[in-house]
Amino acid sequence: MDDVSKAIIEQLQEDGRRPYATIGRAVGLSEAAVRQRVQRLLDAGVMQIVAVTDPLQLGFPRQAMVGVRTTGDLEQTADLLAEIPEVDYVVITAGSFDLLAEVVAKGDDHLLEILKQIRAVPGVLTTEAFMYLKLRKQTYSWGTT
Repeated sequence: MDDVSKAIIEQLQEDGRRPYATIGRAVGLSEAAVRQRVQRLLDAGVMQIVAVTDPLQLGFPRQAMVGVRTTGDLEQTADLLAEIPEVDYVVITAGSFDLLAEVVAKGDDHLLEILKQIRAVPGVLTTEAFMYLKLRKQTYSWGTT
């Protein structure tokens, strides 16, 4: 990836709705050239353009990271966890947990139901929930410098 593509990504990280003509002026390309580069970056899976929501504003005041120990096919277990609608993030990890899954819930009772769902997934041995009390930092601006 060249410096121009990185600059385009940085422009979109600041504002994912920024017009291609504005980006083009900032990076020294035509609107059409920016459009083509953005499409190539999207097609290659280098980036995606999404709306980032605030779970609190959408009625999900309880968030937690769930550490999961597994047995059997790790990737299959991760895929099954990812199918749970309230699970918004699943990673395979190294360390004391095999997987980490972030969940959003409407409250403690809902969180308990989600934990029951996670524990019922084939391959899940144990779970440990880490409830979020206060978000101090969340950023999506890494990766270009």
